[in-house]
Amino acid sequence: MMITGNKGEWSEVYTLLKVISDKQLFGGDSNLKKIETLIFPIIKVLRDETNGTFEFSYEDDLVIVKNGKEEIRISVLEFQNQAHFLLNKLKEKTKSTFSIPEIENFINSFDSHSLKAKSSVKSDIRIVIHDQRTGTNPELGFSIKSQLGGASTLLNAGKTTNFIFNINNLNLTQKQIIEINEIETRSKIKDRIEKLCQLGGSLEFKKTESSIFGNNLVLIDSALPKILAESLHLFFTSTFSTIVELTNQISTKNPLDYNLETNHPFYSYKIKRFLTDVALGMMPSKVWTGELDATGGYLVVKENGEVLCYHIYNRNEFEDYLFTNTKLETASSTRHEFGKIYEDNGKLYFKLNLQIRFK
Repeated sequence: MMITGNKGEWSEVYTLLKVISDKQLFGGDSNLKKIETLIFPIIKVLRDETNGTFEFSYEDDLVIVKNGKEEIRISVLEFQNQAHFLLNKLKEKTKSTFSIPEIENFINSFDSHSLKAKSSVKSDIRIVIHDQRTGTNPELGFSIKSQLGGASTLLNAGKTTNFIFNINNLNLTQKQIIEINEIETRSKIKDRIEKLCQLGGSLEFKKTESSIFGNNLVLIDSALPKILAESLHLFFTSTFSTIVELTNQISTKNPLDYNLETNHPFYSYKIKRFLTDVALGMMPSKVWTGELDATGGYLVVKENGEVLCYHIYNRNEFEDYLFTNTKLETASSTRHEFGKIYEDNGKLYFKLNLQIRFK
């Protein structure tokens, strides 16, 4: 059986081949540009597969591959050629899943038989770097994000990411509720909210549907539920969608009435904290203790094949990357049960859903 996978899965193999052949990692800035002065020489690369942990280290121009059985020596140039070949193949492919026999033969030569890292491990890849500033050799865990396929999500939608709003200043008949809920335009949720406003109603944040998610947000920052609710409301009532746009607008509006005399970046700081915790393991359905995953960052595969490193080790760059490269988007309202007026104990409510995707 040949290995088949989508562009995202094949990107994991590409990243492995590419970082091994580069022998160093470059940090990236918020605009996905290489920071020429932020270089981390690679000492070894580790990848956990179902049949063991593969270790790739160097001896001059050779890569020494260990898998607990035997050592295999392959030239760095060969890894470079294979990475280049794979990148060209990934740019050519149009099918959703496919095989690449030449690359499969190459990884089979050192007993690797999987596109993805073992599902039970938190990092797609682990890299021991040399930090020239401190003289230490830390092992950093990374999740791989590829721009070669479709944009990946940072925060997946679910009923757990619903925000509940009171509908204020409005009494609706059952007929009116049904009519509004049956609006089925292309931007139906925006249009339903607009209809509510035309009738004199307004939405006011009440709580998150999931108390676990709500408490996770409060743990990160007590103002986050309100700030995210304001961002969601703005997203569904305007043309703004990127995190940067929404946060700038909320900062100007200042719904939490912060003292802005000294230009403290209250809103962007709190949103960055939230995005970073989501990236490092916070899930809406699980109690978040603030303990970071083994995965401390991302390796981003750009469309041109360049691989950039974003890690909590360089927190400012990591936060700026997340803040600048994400946006809100509308998930399935039927699957996640939001976007309709509903009644509970004689009061009217409306749910909006939070999903965050990379641009």
